[in-house]
Amino acid sequence: MAKILIIDDDQQMNEALAAVVLDLGHSVFNAFSIKEGFSILNSEEVDVVFLDVRLPDGSGLKVLPKIRNLHNPPEVIIITAYENENGAELAINKGAWNYIKKPATLNDLKLSLVRALQYREEKSSKPFLLKRDKITGKSKKINDALEKIVHVAQTETSVLITGETGTGKELFAQAIHGNSNFSDGNFVIVDCGSLPESLAESILFGHEKGAFTSAYTTQDGLIAQANGGTLFLDEIGELPLTIQKSFLRVLQERRFVPIGSQKEKHSKFRLIAATHRNLEDMVKTDTFRRDLYFRINSFTIELPSLRERTEDIRLLFYQFMEDYCKKHGVHIKGYTPEFLQAINTYDWPGNVRELKNTVDQIMASSRNQHSLFQVHLPNRIRIKISKNEEREHINQNTSEVIINNELSYKEFCLDMERQYFINLLSNSDGDKNKAILSSGLSKSQFYALLKKHKN
Repeated sequence: MAKILIIDDDQQMNEALAAVVLDLGHSVFNAFSIKEGFSILNSEEVDVVFLDVRLPDGSGLKVLPKIRNLHNPPEVIIITAYENENGAELAINKGAWNYIKKPATLNDLKLSLVRALQYREEKSSKPFLLKRDKITGKSKKINDALEKIVHVAQTETSVLITGETGTGKELFAQAIHGNSNFSDGNFVIVDCGSLPESLAESILFGHEKGAFTSAYTTQDGLIAQANGGTLFLDEIGELPLTIQKSFLRVLQERRFVPIGSQKEKHSKFRLIAATHRNLEDMVKTDTFRRDLYFRINSFTIELPSLRERTEDIRLLFYQFMEDYCKKHGVHIKGYTPEFLQAINTYDWPGNVRELKNTVDQIMASSRNQHSLFQVHLPNRIRIKISKNEEREHINQNTSEVIINNELSYKEFCLDMERQYFINLLSNSDGDKNKAILSSGLSKSQFYALLKKHKN
C-alpha cells in the first residue's frame, strides 16, 4: 500500500483524487496549501504527490524542487487548470513525473498514478551495488548524478556527460564503464581537444603500412582498440568538423575503414562523450553537426559545479589529502576552523580539479607542520577571499547608510559617493588608470574625488 499526498485547494478536485487513490487501495493525505502539504511531508514518507500549480500560499512549480530534494523524494504529478506556455517544460525540468492539464479524466489521473508507482517500485526493487571508485560526495546533486549511472550503466545507450571544466567528467565516464557489461574491455580515451586535424583519421581509424609517408607499420586506431569496451570522447565539442561526418557513420554502424585499406572493420563499443560546451548552441551556429549531436545525446548526465555542492568540499579535501599522504608517505594533517571556513568560502572556479591541485600544493608547501592554517592557501585564493569579504563589508556599510534616516540628504550623497569610490579602487586592485576607465570619469574628476575622500 502506497502513501499518496494531494495538495490542491480545489475541494472538489481534492476529494475526487482522494477517491481514486482509495479505490486503488492506497492511503491518502489531503492538503489545501503548500504549508499544509509540507507539514505532512515532514512527518510522513509519501510515494507520490499530486501538486496543484496555483495555491493560496504560492506556486506549486516553485516548491517542486524542494519536494524533489527531500530524502527519498516522492514522484510529483503536477495538475493545473491554468494556461502556461512553458508550464510543462518548467515542471519536467524541475523533476515532475507528469504534467496534467485540468480538466482531466479520472482514468488519466489513475493511469498516471499507477505508472508512477510502478516506476517507483521497479526502481527500488532492483538493488544495484554501484562501484563509484574515486567519486566522493554525499550531496543531493552528486547522488542524483550517481543514480543516473545506476539507470544507464548496464545498457548500451550512448551517454553524454556535461558540466564545467574540472567537475570530474572522466571519473564519471570510468564509473559508467566499470559498472557496465563492457567493463572487461578497454576504456579508451580520445582527447578531442588535442586531436591534430591532419592526424585525426589515422589516430581514430588506424592505418595500413605505406598508407602515407610515415606509415612504416600497420597500426590499429583508437576505435579498434575500444572493441568490446568503452570509447570515451573527452571534450567532443572540440572534434574537428571534418572528422564529425566520418565519425557519425562509425556510431551508426560500428564499422570503419582504416586509412590505406580496402577492408571494412567492425568494433562493438560503448560510447561515452563529455563536454563543458553548450552543444545545442554549437549546432545553431553550425560548429557542431546536428545529426551527431542527436546520436551522442541519448542519455545525459549533468555534473554540478563544486559551488553547487559545497557540503562535499570538506570530504573531497580530506580524500585528496589522504591520497597525497599515502603516495608520499607523510602523516595526515589537522586544520584550523579558519582554514576550513576559507576553503568552504572560496568559489572554486576550477571545481574539483582545482581543489585537488590546491591540496597537493598545500601539502607540499606545509612540509613538516602538523596543522594547516589559512596562510598555507595559495595567494590567489587568499586574495580572492579577502576581496569578497571586503566587498561584503562595503555592501553592508552601504546598506547601513541607506537605512540611516538621521542623515541629511547631502550627508547621504557624500557617504554613497565615498563607498562607491572605495569599491571602485578595490575592484581595480588599486590601479588608478583601470579605475578611471571603469568609472567613466575624467582624470581630473577622478583625482578630485581621490583628494576629497582621502583619509
